[in-house]
Amino acid sequence: MKRSLLAGLMAASALMGAGHAMAEPGDWMVRGRVIGVLPDEGADLSVGGTALPGSVDIGDQYVPELDITYFFTDNIAAELILGVTPHDVKATAVTVPGVLDGATVDLGDVWLLPPTLTLQYHFDTGSAFKPYVGAGVNATFFFNEDEGAVADSIEYDPTVGFALQAGFDYDLDGQEGGWAFNADVKKVWIEPDVTVDLSSALGPSLGVEKVKVNADVEINPVIIGLGLGYRF
Repeated sequence: MKRSLLAGLMAASALMGAGHAMAEPGDWMVRGRVIGVLPDEGADLSVGGTALPGSVDIGDQYVPELDITYFFTDNIAAELILGVTPHDVKATAVTVPGVLDGATVDLGDVWLLPPTLTLQYHFDTGSAFKPYVGAGVNATFFFNEDEGAVADSIEYDPTVGFALQAGFDYDLDGQEGGWAFNADVKKVWIEPDVTVDLSSALGPSLGVEKVKVNADVEINPVIIGLGLGYRF
């Protein structure tokens, strides 16, 4: 459903026709949105190079977000998206022979700082409805890691990935500058390497001192936003 929503909005934006310019070269636009960050998560788990059955569950979040757009031409712009999101994390269906069988392990929570820069094309519709599409890069940093009640520690490596975007502005005051309503959808690829220390929880049962689970995690959220923008 998330992929269908993104594809539908991008297709609708691309079908808009031609008209007059929507913004002047050199214009800035600042938007404030409320966004839903909806992970499309998965993970490959391993211990000491041996695959471990299981995956990961990362909670959805709804937070405020700020973005800044600069128009190089009437149609070409760059947007920088800024925001932070906290997420609850669980390992699911974890199986360790003789110790765990399809267990859910609480891995606490973590904050994400995912600044994203996209290059956009704004379609000229000759009306107040101004759709756009974009593509760019994302860098995600993790902080305030809380390992939860089970793990001894958890470490997330920063990542760099691609981003796709589609959305529209709708002029609220009938002029090129001023206020606009905004709706926006992004797909962002965030795939960190995660190391979970489960020595205290699993070490005695396995007869070893250290148990570290390595996870190639796919967060890859769809981000849906609604808000207001001001162009000047």
